[in-house]
Formats: sequence, structure tokens, C-alpha cells
Amino acid sequence: MIESRLINGYKIYAPQGKEGLLRYVNDYNGILVAMNAEKILKKDEKLKYLINKNLGYPDGIGAVWALKQKGLETTKIAGAEFWLEIIKKFQKNKSFYFVGASEGVINQTVEKLQANFPEINIKGFRNGFIKTDEEKKNLIEDISQKRPDVVFVAMGSPKQEFLMAEIFTQHNALYMGLGGSFDVYSGNKKRAPAFFINNWLEWFYRLLKEPTRYKRQIVLVKFFFLILFRRI
Repeated sequence: MIESRLINGYKIYAPQGKEGLLRYVNDYNGILVAMNAEKILKKDEKLKYLINKNLGYPDGIGAVWALKQKGLETTKIAGAEFWLEIIKKFQKNKSFYFVGASEGVINQTVEKLQANFPEINIKGFRNGFIKTDEEKKNLIEDISQKRPDVVFVAMGSPKQEFLMAEIFTQHNALYMGLGGSFDVYSGNKKRAPAFFINNWLEWFYRLLKEPTRYKRQIVLVKFFFLILFRRI
């Protein structure tokens, strides 16, 4: 069992590396939610309830710091990499369904997955632009009928979490939100270079590439001081 702590009211688990989390999710039905400083400081009771019923994991260094301050050793597990670890580990005995990104990106993603993981069993996929209740109903029905073991949803948070929770009521499986991971995997967007990732500066690289994100990054400063003065 993976230990957890409440951080600002959010339950966050502290897996001992990727292998530990992979072993755990082998038999887990629920939603994996990437937790970082921005999400931890969100004042969203609906999202908090959803996360606390499922499995929040430390996707950002802020979540790692907070867990260590609460007495749990853990490591950052980047969701942008971990979903591929899940596929690599379980491609022979689990089936998959993919939702997210634009029509072109999801098609490129599936083509690349089939080339990189020849044994992968893809039950279905569609883009992430679900514009009507009818489209959402059709998606839920399709997943319920095809019964994939793992469902990846890349639509941005918290939209993806709320959609996964709704689908979960109709079909038990392992669900994971992926944000912009399909865009990165398909080559349409670049992830931060290794230097930034290894030195916990991926947020800074994103800010350099997208200056309009500055309001979101201010949250990191606030979070740092809350950690420093043990107020979280």
C-alpha cells in the first residue's frame, strides 16, 4: 500500500518511484491525478473531493517537497512520461482507449503508439473536442461497450478529471489525465530539455516559451513560501 498525506486538504500519495506505482496500478481501478503546486493551491471543492476519492501522485517538485515535509520520502513522477511506462509494462495483457487533443494529433499519436508498441491493443480513440452532451454520451457508451482496461484522457485539468469521473460511473478501469501529452508525444509540441527537467526548472522553460503563463507561475512563488514557513 502506498502511503499518503493531506496537503492543503488534498490527499496525495507518495510512491517509491515509477516501478512502485506501476505495481500498484496493475490492479487499481480509479483515476490517477497529477498533483503539482498549482493544483494543490486550487480552491475547488468538487476537484478536491474527486482527487481524494482517487489517487493523486506527485507530478511536480512542489508536491514532492510538501510530502517530504510531512515525513514521506517520494520522487517526482512525470505524467508526461508515466503513461508510456504504463503502456510499455502492460501492452501484452491490457487494452487501451485514448481521448484528447485535436483530430490530427490523436491520429498521429495512435499511429506512433502502434509503431512503438506493436503489441498494443487499442480499443478506441477520439479527439478531445467534445462539444455536445450527445457527443459525450456517445463516448461514454463506446467506452462502456468496448471495456478497455486503461483510459487516457488528455484535455487539460480539471476538465479531464471531471470527464473521467463521469465515465468511471459507467465503466470501471484505470484512468489517467494527461494534459498536453499527446501533443508532445506526436511531435507537435516540445517538452523542456533535459537540463530543465533534471533541475526542477520545467516550469521556467514553459514560462520562457509561453510568457502569458506568468500568472500561473506566480502560484509557485506563493507555494514556495508556504512550504518554507510550514504553512501548508
